[in-house]
Amino acid sequence: MNGIEKITARIETDAKAEAAAILREAEEKAAAIREQYKVQAAAQARAAEAEGREAAKRQAERLESAAQMDAKKQLLAVKQACLNEAFDKAQKELLALPDGEYAQLLARMAVKASRTGKEEILLNARDLKRVGAQVVEKANALKKGAALTLSGETREMAGGLTLRDGNVEVNCAFETQLRVLREEMAAQVAGILFS
Repeated sequence: MNGIEKITARIETDAKAEAAAILREAEEKAAAIREQYKVQAAAQARAAEAEGREAAKRQAERLESAAQMDAKKQLLAVKQACLNEAFDKAQKELLALPDGEYAQLLARMAVKASRTGKEEILLNARDLKRVGAQVVEKANALKKGAALTLSGETREMAGGLTLRDGNVEVNCAFETQLRVLREEMAAQVAGILFS
């Protein structure tokens, strides 16, 4: 081996050694970077999982809250339906009273609503024929000095009466009285029905 071959062999050996060292260093850096990214990926995965669990928890809470609200609305609707049914039944029972009791009820209503004792009593067409004369007779007997009269006019109502004094009318129809009574007694009736 002459001098040039020795120098070339030495350069080649040094270059291979340097390349091997650079390659080892690059592999070590790559391994360190891979490890760093593994740690970051694991941390991000844990954070994403925790975030996902939290989001799922919030969604479950929203759904539960919505379900509770819906259940309350449904319960309220059922209670309203029961109240409606109770007041509808009360009106039907009033309308189904025997003639004498029905006339007495209307007479008491007329006396209670009367201001002057000289008003006209207006009934629906059915009640005018059925108990009209009895109502006036009983009402005048209940209130001293009363001179209530029966009008030949009728009103559209399920039952009850209207008192008229000139241009002033007092609506004592069952549907009106029950609506007012319902507004006043809804809490009491609900307490009885749902206690």
